[in-house]
Amino acid sequence: MRHNKKFNHLGRKKAHRDALLANMTIALIMRKRIFTTLAKAKALRMYAEPLINRAKDDTMSNRRLVFSYLQNKEAVTELFREVAQKIAERNGGYTRILKTGNRLGDNAKTCFIELVDYNENMLKEKAGKKEGRTRRSRRSSAKTAAPAAEAAPAAAEPEAAPAEEKAAE
Repeated sequence: MRHNKKFNHLGRKKAHRDALLANMTIALIMRKRIFTTLAKAKALRMYAEPLINRAKDDTMSNRRLVFSYLQNKEAVTELFREVAQKIAERNGGYTRILKTGNRLGDNAKTCFIELVDYNENMLKEKAGKKEGRTRRSRRSSAKTAAPAAEAAPAAAEPEAAPAEEKAAE
């Protein structure tokens, strides 16, 4: 029976699944973005995010624990040096899954999974939106329209005054 076994087994035995997720985590850390199926990406997120969270605290025990999962010195070094610097202030959600459609051969749902702080295009767009954004609400638009309407006749009155003087002459 499958009582309380809620994670996706991905059609593999435990050793094969662990090797797959470790290799995908290494690729994600080294390349910052990988292309895979949606099911594997969701399983990878559950596997990789606790390891990335450990990298915030650079201690020997955390390095050894992460190395026991990944078995790759370069990936562990990259994780604790580069990635940990970027995610230091983030509380969670270190990865992003972007769906790309279905694969032609078997119609599997495919996606990109990437480290959030390494997508430069989205970071630029986000910074641009914050600078140019003003808060609006429906209620305040009516209030701001009314003073603008009052200001328009006031602007028209100085033009009308010289016209009346010319008519009087």
